[in-house]
Amino acid sequence: MPHSPQEKKKAISRLRRIRGQTEALERAIDAGTECGAVLQQLAALRGAVNGLVYEVLEGHLRETFGQSAESADQSAHHSAANLDQTIALIRSYLK
Repeated sequence: MPHSPQEKKKAISRLRRIRGQTEALERAIDAGTECGAVLQQLAALRGAVNGLVYEVLEGHLRETFGQSAESADQSAHHSAANLDQTIALIRSYLK
């Protein structure tokens, strides 16, 4: 989750672009646009969503594991739980 004001602003801007792409895709389908053009729009939309997922995932990893590296007294069990949670997040995204 983006925490700094700059990260939040960047994520919201990206979401607004994604919303615009989604609305354009809806208009294209409603207008009966040819499949090739629709597929191209879908690929662009997928790329935009993947970019947002990457940014959020990177922030999560840095927050979760960056703190682990800084905190020498953190238990191995807590680190393993964080790792398991992160793997589950990645697995759910890749499905």
